[in-house]
Amino acid sequence: MKALIFRQFGTADVLQWEDIADPVTAPGQVLVRMHAVGLNFADVYRRNGTYHLAGEAPWILGYEGAGEIVSENGPFPKGTRIGFADMPFANAERVAVDVDKLIPLPDGITYETAAAVLLQGLTAQYLVTDSSQPMKGQVALVHAAAGGVGLLLVQMLRAKGVRVIGIASSDAKREAARHAGADVVLGYEHLVKRVHEATEGKGVHVAYDSVGRTLGESLAATRTGGTVVFYGMAAGDPDFVDPRALMDRSLTLTGGDLWNVLTSAQIRRERATALFDQIRTGTLHPTIAATYALRDGASAHAFLEGRASIGKVVLTV
Repeated sequence: MKALIFRQFGTADVLQWEDIADPVTAPGQVLVRMHAVGLNFADVYRRNGTYHLAGEAPWILGYEGAGEIVSENGPFPKGTRIGFADMPFANAERVAVDVDKLIPLPDGITYETAAAVLLQGLTAQYLVTDSSQPMKGQVALVHAAAGGVGLLLVQMLRAKGVRVIGIASSDAKREAARHAGADVVLGYEHLVKRVHEATEGKGVHVAYDSVGRTLGESLAATRTGGTVVFYGMAAGDPDFVDPRALMDRSLTLTGGDLWNVLTSAQIRRERATALFDQIRTGTLHPTIAATYALRDGASAHAFLEGRASIGKVVLTV
């Protein structure tokens, strides 16, 4: 089979489309012929050596994708359309996937949609159901509102009747956040002041922060008794938080990680079903920024690293 591999850390140019041996399934796995793969910044960080990679070169990136089962073993018949959000080596024509990670795709959900939405969509979902419980009439602040999670998070909050203040770094991204349903869209300049102006001095009920360095601003923009959900560090580690700042205004600071939520195959599939239902009913509209052939993965990485993409980059096989 063919796979997108690399033998040394570096720029996108280290990625090569080459022949390698087909994967051998272990007990509890099925073989999947890939149709679409989601590209994430984690793939970039692994390629350039920022994230640790186990084993020896050549390495294969990719943890999220969709395809069809081509082996006879397992709980689903051969030919079943499936997606997954957390299996390695997805940047290949065939992938060995744990049975517990398989998510059957319903009619109306394409391979490309599944690859574009599973990781970020399930993340946005737990942010509004587990890490916090925003209610109709409340106000939420969403950092990186035009990012992969951000665009979906804005839509999920609006579906709950929550007023959304979206933060984005460029005019194009602010327009995308506005199109997704954000009621107010701001840049990062004078963030706290402008959020308080937009909320008549009260602040937001909940802030979703995936930037990291902005955590202090998120706390300052949140009203007394409110919640800040910290779930990412796109711009680096946050400064330390003095617990007295939480006590003084009865603030809640909570963290979030998807893998602490997807604790069984049943939960994984139930949550994915709810996510797909929102897409099929038109409540949720995933945004695909660009589609590249997997063999052109180096170009896709370069596009993603340019930080101009709005929505998800998908690789097709």
